[in-house]
Amino acid sequence: MTSAAKKDPLAPLLVWDRLEIGAPQIQPRRIRSTYTVVRPEGTESVDLSYSWEEDVFDPSDPADVNLAAMILAQVALNYGLFCKEMVFKGPFDEKDRRFLGDMARNTAREIYVNKFLRPNPFLTGAAAEIPTVRLEDFLRARMVFPDGSPDSNSKSWGGGRGATCILSSGGKDSLLSYGLINEVGVETHPIFVNESGRHWFTALNAYRGMKETVPHTGRVWTDCDRVFNWMLRRLPFVREDFAKVRADIYPVRLWTVAVFLFGALPLLKKRGIDRLVIGDEYDTTTRVRFRGITHYDGLYDQSRYFDMALSRYFHRKGWRVHQFSALRHLSELLIEKVLVERYPDLQAMQVSCHAAHKDEDSGTVLPCGRCEKCRRIVGMLTALGADPARCGYTAAQIETCLKEVLVRGVKQESEGVDQMARLLHERGLWNPEEALPDPHPEVLQVRIDKEAAPLNTIPTDLRGPVLDICLQHADGAVTRNGRVWLPCDLHQEADFTLAAVHQTAVPDPGANPDLTGKRPWLLAELTWPEAAARFRETDLVLLPVGAIEQHGPHLPLDTDAYDADRLAREVAAACSDPKPLVLPLISYGVSYHHEDFAGTLSVRNETMAQIIYDVGMGAARCGATKLVIVNGHGGNGPALAFAAQMINRDARIFTCVESGETSDVDIDGMAETPNDVHAGEVETSTTLALRPELVRMDKARSAVPSFSSRYLDFTNQRGVDWNAYTQRISPSGVLGDPTKATAEKGRRMWDVMVRNLVEFVEDLKGLTLDEIHQRRY
Repeated sequence: MTSAAKKDPLAPLLVWDRLEIGAPQIQPRRIRSTYTVVRPEGTESVDLSYSWEEDVFDPSDPADVNLAAMILAQVALNYGLFCKEMVFKGPFDEKDRRFLGDMARNTAREIYVNKFLRPNPFLTGAAAEIPTVRLEDFLRARMVFPDGSPDSNSKSWGGGRGATCILSSGGKDSLLSYGLINEVGVETHPIFVNESGRHWFTALNAYRGMKETVPHTGRVWTDCDRVFNWMLRRLPFVREDFAKVRADIYPVRLWTVAVFLFGALPLLKKRGIDRLVIGDEYDTTTRVRFRGITHYDGLYDQSRYFDMALSRYFHRKGWRVHQFSALRHLSELLIEKVLVERYPDLQAMQVSCHAAHKDEDSGTVLPCGRCEKCRRIVGMLTALGADPARCGYTAAQIETCLKEVLVRGVKQESEGVDQMARLLHERGLWNPEEALPDPHPEVLQVRIDKEAAPLNTIPTDLRGPVLDICLQHADGAVTRNGRVWLPCDLHQEADFTLAAVHQTAVPDPGANPDLTGKRPWLLAELTWPEAAARFRETDLVLLPVGAIEQHGPHLPLDTDAYDADRLAREVAAACSDPKPLVLPLISYGVSYHHEDFAGTLSVRNETMAQIIYDVGMGAARCGATKLVIVNGHGGNGPALAFAAQMINRDARIFTCVESGETSDVDIDGMAETPNDVHAGEVETSTTLALRPELVRMDKARSAVPSFSSRYLDFTNQRGVDWNAYTQRISPSGVLGDPTKATAEKGRRMWDVMVRNLVEFVEDLKGLTLDEIHQRRY
């Protein structure tokens, strides 16, 4: 090992100085970006393109330019392990940069473990013998965004109709997804992504069939395959003859689904589609450890964590799109069974082979009959009593595949392989000399697993109808209890009515008109049965806490209480469904330091902490597992922090106190006044924006405090926390300059506070308690 390799064991992989992703070039039906690789051997470039069959972009619209930049950036996320720097040119806002950074880090780790630590026939040289190192971050590239853009590039879209895009191919998963969603009466849009390479052959039969008969069928073309292969030729550790290697894996890439998925987004935007369905089955959500490194076994972009991460990003951007799989509770074998028995015409279009070819006479795409995928499909179809010839296999191919299944096996969850073997045995097709595997009846049952396949992966309006169809072809339903599968009635499961995180609201034409205008996110306005139902839908609650205290001679005493309550309500209303529950306001706070001024009503720290503790424990008993205390008064801080600790200790739920931390940095940048602490520019501006009739600007006077030591300044980053009676600092009770306040400033401040807290709440909604403690992207 060289001295450089000893210092950096991953040095053999760092072969490029820079990867540049050029700014998007946009036409109404086409976008393009130039990818440039800078390496010691020289600088080379290649273009990446996408095109659509209809106008989807306005080149003069900043939001469209932003979307195009994000589409064209996805390919690059596969190469963060191999270059020192990745430069993304174009308009990327903070949400984009965060998403790209998170996904690049996750992908770098997955590629390192799955492509370099595990056997890979495409590798050569030192990279094929990379040692195991455990790092916090495997992303080697510094990510640079030279042309950052403001958040205003985001525009809200999503039709609110429940219209659903099926990310389509010729595989069984997307075909069944289409069949199920279409059968339950939803407006369904099969969108196919046409890769420039032979992979498009897998989708061609299905695309032709649906284009003729299914309204809303669409196609997106991209030459990403050509770009992927171009990149491989510039990675010295990849064999030069990689195109001739027969293998069922890609040489080094793992961020692939998003390359296609983002290409479909312009059609979702134009058509007002709310839902994006990806066909992923039960066993694709997995977290494992390999040589001490936790990872997703190369399946991250097929996991439910991927669905949640994408949905969370969409909602941050204002794109009201919910991504999910309708098949998360089904095994690969059960998916094939439902497809064969219920949708035989769709199953006849199935091509699950990346080495497929066109028949010269008919132009129909046919499977190769030799690869692992072919023997898996033939094995499952035969085990189910179906005829593989329906989707193009010849008698000779079927015979060969069945022999290979017995000898070489297939890449499938082990329980599925065992159950398929038992079914083949029942048909006299299993080697009688070989021991029969243990039975796994759950493989042909609808499985509920709180980690891999919870019930709330499917939106509530689709959940019952879709799963009921599947149950007609399954051997019942089971729920996981430790390592045991127990029979269950899906409709009676406690989580059956729990809303899916990020699901979009769909109007109910049969809704009771008497409920018009009702706000089901406000606990105080619900009956107890309604509250019970809401706690089954959401586990996140907001508790506003304020104070009744002096705010100078010009602001009302309830400023802190009103603002906390208003903020919690606006945040809940702005969140996606299921919206968090807002608990009734606790108006009184710890305000002893203002007691020299009439009207201030204070409670002791002990009283405040006990009230918060009791309310929090009550919310936990009702089903809340995440409690966000929205604090409108700084003096409450110590009591709230103590109460949060005790709730966490005794209820074991997530509890936090939000006293402006999500927005203070932004708000400070909008204010002119230093040491603006109380009843000054900020609070006067926000009150002018909401309740101008209660502001006495004629009484407003500046009273900006100054102190003998910078360490005593309340807003100094090096300042210490200290306590004082307000009157000793300001006879008027004002600590700031209310004369600089305006309603316009206040409106901008409120927008920031609501937007930032909504983003935080949306993040929490998509996380289990386990995921809060351990990042899962």
